[in-house]
Amino acid sequence: MLFKQKPLPWAEQLSEHIDLRLLYVLLILIAVGITMTTSTTVEMAYKNGLPAFTQVKRQLIFMALGLIVMFMVSRISLRVWQRLGPLALVIAFALLILVLVPGIGRSVNGSSRWLAIGPFTLQVSEFAKVALIIYLAGYIVRHQERLHIELSAFINPMLVLSAFVGLLMLEPDFGSSVVFVVIAFAMLFLGGARFIYCFIALILGGAGLALLALSENYRLARLTGFMDPWADPQNTGFQLIQALIAIGNGGAFGVGLGDSMQKLFYLPEAHNDFVFAVLAEETGLFGVTLLLATYVFMIWRCFDLAAQAGRSGLMFAQAVGYGCSVWFALQTLISLGVNMGVLPTKGLSLPLISVGGSNFLATSIALGLMMRVYLEINQQGARRRSLRSSGVRT
Repeated sequence: MLFKQKPLPWAEQLSEHIDLRLLYVLLILIAVGITMTTSTTVEMAYKNGLPAFTQVKRQLIFMALGLIVMFMVSRISLRVWQRLGPLALVIAFALLILVLVPGIGRSVNGSSRWLAIGPFTLQVSEFAKVALIIYLAGYIVRHQERLHIELSAFINPMLVLSAFVGLLMLEPDFGSSVVFVVIAFAMLFLGGARFIYCFIALILGGAGLALLALSENYRLARLTGFMDPWADPQNTGFQLIQALIAIGNGGAFGVGLGDSMQKLFYLPEAHNDFVFAVLAEETGLFGVTLLLATYVFMIWRCFDLAAQAGRSGLMFAQAVGYGCSVWFALQTLISLGVNMGVLPTKGLSLPLISVGGSNFLATSIALGLMMRVYLEINQQGARRRSLRSSGVRT
């Protein structure tokens, strides 16, 4: 063919070990993330009397650590991760308890979600998501037959999930609780649990979360503010109104990188929860469309790798793949929905773009696991081709 070209030798060799499509997506999102970090934090640094690029340098450190962590995770066999599942669960529980201990956990805006490690703080719930995915993937592999038949096999992980949610609500962190619940139910259902078990438990869990949401005045205020932000534009509706103004200002092609007006102390958390609104203002519909296409491709690729793992008989890899895919999809949808006024404020970061090291590092671990899934699919395929070439049926 006239336009058909063979991949470069180095790219072909690299693609045997690393999913280049996922890597390209990651690099694109990192570039967007550091651009938006620069755009949203320079003025904030000036206001706080700090050097202009203080937060940018911190974020670059976390990004470099994230890439290193992703590579290291991808070098470890999934069999090792499967054996480490229960230990990861225990460590996650211990850390979620530690953040609640006065003097150890760090409180910000009334929530105790962080552990201070030197000059940095880590949000434990982000890493607990990874631990839950690894544990549930191992549980599904061990109890796949029972999950489809016995109610007790379904109840056991529900007890683990309930303990997680209970600790998260003590922080409190309602947004992460929702993410944990959806990840767990999706993994169990895709792992073979009966639909009726998942449906009933999801109804009960949804009702419980709804009661928790209505039990505190500030959560109820967020719900009412989300449904009608103009009813209280200077208080409960302030963030959403400013986000909608920012998105509306963007138009088709935006006001230009760095030229957002809403980030100039009108929009709270412009560098974190509402970074998408600033991106929409600066790059417009054009930039938003490209960003959404990038996320859709990343999520599709993760689901595709999970499906490939299932066809290759790699059940743990399949379960991990589905868990990471659901996490990426759900957290992205919630973050975008909050910025656009479709969902109430949850305090969830936009993966790989919002400022913050915990989300980036935890997402890097998950992407490292997906890279390992890709590698083991290739290894399994190579073994089968070798056996077929030697005349052995597979």
